[in-house]
Amino acid sequence: MPRLRGQDTVAVELALKTLADNRRTGTKDGFAYDFTCPSPNSYPFQWAWDSCFHAIALARTDAPRARAELESLLHGVDAEGFLPHMLLWQEDMRARASQDFRMAVWDGWKSVSAAPPVLARAIERVYAANGDEQWLRRVLPVACRVYDWLHRTRRTSTALLAIHHPDESGLDMSPKYDTALGLTARSGLEVSRSWHARMSELLAVYRPDRRPDSDLRQYGRFHWADVLFNSIYADGLVRLGRLVDRVGLPAEGSRRFAERAEQVSDALMRECWDPEQGCFHDLDLLATRREHTLTISSLFPIIVEHVPDPVARRVIDDHLTNTEEFWLPYPLPSVAANEPTFDPDFATEAIFRGSSWINLNWYLYWGLRERGAREAASVLATRTVAAAASAGMRECYGPYDGEGHGAGSFGWSSLVLDLIDAESPAPGGAP
Repeated sequence: MPRLRGQDTVAVELALKTLADNRRTGTKDGFAYDFTCPSPNSYPFQWAWDSCFHAIALARTDAPRARAELESLLHGVDAEGFLPHMLLWQEDMRARASQDFRMAVWDGWKSVSAAPPVLARAIERVYAANGDEQWLRRVLPVACRVYDWLHRTRRTSTALLAIHHPDESGLDMSPKYDTALGLTARSGLEVSRSWHARMSELLAVYRPDRRPDSDLRQYGRFHWADVLFNSIYADGLVRLGRLVDRVGLPAEGSRRFAERAEQVSDALMRECWDPEQGCFHDLDLLATRREHTLTISSLFPIIVEHVPDPVARRVIDDHLTNTEEFWLPYPLPSVAANEPTFDPDFATEAIFRGSSWINLNWYLYWGLRERGAREAASVLATRTVAAAASAGMRECYGPYDGEGHGAGSFGWSSLVLDLIDAESPAPGGAP
């Protein structure tokens, strides 16, 4: 880490303490796991996209532990390439997981659902931090299976990937899913209560004989092409292809990932881009309609290499840096401030309905940098670090006051380590 001052020093100390406090080690069937739980009291297990963010943060301070984080995650990948959203290493806590997190258990200790595929980005960053090519050669074939599984089991006729319930997007209670779920509550605690009830109903329908690769369209309940999920997937495909080239794996491997990245990018433009509004919209594949709620997902294709730069610039200028929508004192809110469902104070106790999230800011920070918007990226990093320094490592933050919302000691908020390093004058900060 570079020499630090003021709020950076506070944020670094809080992040390092959280990464230490949230570390979990043990053995299962002879395998020594070593992972960082999202939050000791609220989320004690290993979550896939959380662990990828943890590894990225750890790559700045503890490369061996960053590698172990991803190795533990990849140990949960099955022979077909399915990477579960959750790994329930602690046997005595598995019953709680089924009840508290609305999940069906697969193979005795895994969730049966997927998660946004941050994996390739995390592998790239951990490898960049330590240059361990033997490690890269060991993990890459497993990562390739993960992305092949998504292509094989979740690809739709549009070329976009589908999710089967909101949890798989990582955005759980986002209001963009309200209509599809039949959720009518708009304010107060009734929002979170109603959402939990709808999710319990959905999973009760899905549970019988369900496998990770089951075709759940037959139930006619939820089938969705999520812009954020697909943007992260397309970004990962590009990076995975480069890593395959780096270690000299068969050339057809890198070509297939590059081709898929272009296909997904083209589909985002064709199916989701709204040239009138200047943003991207999810697709409700059952209702065959676009979902027009303006959420942070609408901004995410700026991270996708093949999305044209004029399109990305329009998203940035019209929405991301728009002070009436996302460019608030502590950006970026998960829902635009001019949306009726915007909940900046966490009054609904429903996540992703208005609070700002460090993991989403982190992705968009690098998207801004890669699009040449360095000034906006620096402002985003500074305000994000300020919230973390003031409120601590929280699950999310109030976009007007920076107040901490949700769980405490939250692991992926340690991504401030990466933001601080990237903004420092010292060498480093490669995306």
